[in-house]
Amino acid sequence: MKDGTNLVDELGVANAHPRGARPFAREEYIHKFRTLTDGIITARESNRFLEVVQNLARLKAGELGALHVALPKGALLEAKPGIFCTCSNACRAGPMDSAAGGFKLHCTRTHMRNAMAEQIEVRKGLVGVYADESSVSKVMPETNSLTYRGYAVQDLCEETSFDEVAYLLWHGELPNAAELAAFQAEERANRELSPALLRVLRDFPKDAHPMDAIRTAISFMGMEDPETADISDAAQRRKAMRIFAKAPTAVAAAHRLSKGVEPIAPDPSLSFCENFFHLVFGKVPAKEVIKAFDVSMILYAEHTFNASTFAARVVTSTMADIHGAIVGGIAALKGPLHGGANEAVMHMLKEIPSPEVAEAWLRDRFDHKALVMGFGHRVYKNGDSRVPTMKKYAEVMAEVVGDKRWMNTSAVLARVMLAEKNIHPNLDFPAGPAYFLMGFDIPMFTPVFVCSRITGWAAHVFEQSADNRLIRPLSLYNGAEQRPVTAMSAR
Repeated sequence: MKDGTNLVDELGVANAHPRGARPFAREEYIHKFRTLTDGIITARESNRFLEVVQNLARLKAGELGALHVALPKGALLEAKPGIFCTCSNACRAGPMDSAAGGFKLHCTRTHMRNAMAEQIEVRKGLVGVYADESSVSKVMPETNSLTYRGYAVQDLCEETSFDEVAYLLWHGELPNAAELAAFQAEERANRELSPALLRVLRDFPKDAHPMDAIRTAISFMGMEDPETADISDAAQRRKAMRIFAKAPTAVAAAHRLSKGVEPIAPDPSLSFCENFFHLVFGKVPAKEVIKAFDVSMILYAEHTFNASTFAARVVTSTMADIHGAIVGGIAALKGPLHGGANEAVMHMLKEIPSPEVAEAWLRDRFDHKALVMGFGHRVYKNGDSRVPTMKKYAEVMAEVVGDKRWMNTSAVLARVMLAEKNIHPNLDFPAGPAYFLMGFDIPMFTPVFVCSRITGWAAHVFEQSADNRLIRPLSLYNGAEQRPVTAMSAR
């Protein structure tokens, strides 16, 4: 290593230890190995390496070549001097080991960098990279079902409420009657906004996007919260509840103020979903509408390491407060390639005059290689498992409202996209028209998403905090070599 220690021999070969032959001291060397190689090799590679090393005490000197099966060529992620080398040329460390592609010690930085540049695989967008472990949610490949804590979301939609799912995400199990009542009582008691925040909302530009409004409102909540700096688990959970309860009030208040009408106070006698309609429209709609909205909130609540959730976990990994993590999630969610897609879907559908011309419209998009919103997904290759449930309730909304234009148009687009491009719709495709039929303005779609996804973000904040490690990936530099600064007169 940098101090001249031959770490590999110390770890594996007893008679190479400077204090003489003795058994492999497992805890001591595992700790040393992980400390010295932190950020150089991945956790998986570290584990594989140590599995082999722990069996090397019985090897004789000169049999260290067995180590070459432990780490694949190209395992190192960053070139640092005096660690390992995979270059095939002779260098300061001496000749290569006889094992092809083997490792050796104390190489120069230049050899290492040049060797590794050809072997590192840069995965744009972190495609296929496992950044951590999580018990919050998973897409089960056997059933192609998104699950929250092991429960398929389509089952949760039919058998539970959004309040129950929020509890599930935060506590790991579905609540019993008493637990649900306590959870709901705490949420309802925290819905009011402070007078100071209401004054801030009044000063927002009237044409501000609702996502910018809710992002700023939650940031302001963080400044007001008496426990902002406390990142203990108990405090984080109390703050998460306050954010969860106040977010719909802030979204609705900003929306109404932008239209020149006064905000409506929350009603603690109403459920979470009923209260949202009360806050926005001043009335609670039919039970079929509430159920459709409740289903959408369940489906949007959580979805593994998506862009906004990963953003929230990155912020959390720095030991920042939960308000900052949620603000980071909202900023990521605003983008049209993530949460903003449901808005883009509805704008797209409004461009199509009628279902009868939808196929021609779509084929024109194909001809011009234009993007078609609401289709495809990074995780699902055989269709988004949430779509059938959301489509079912979007069609219920069409029946309730008596307007089937959007769903009929959507059906044509989905049929042609699958036949011509083999691409399935994602959740945003039916959610967009469903929200439109509920009466929400298009810019409100993603803030509605926020009010749901706060539950998933918070669950990941809790999980990240419980076993935290700063998230700090590497980049493969492709810029200029180090060079002198040229004087202004010579540039």
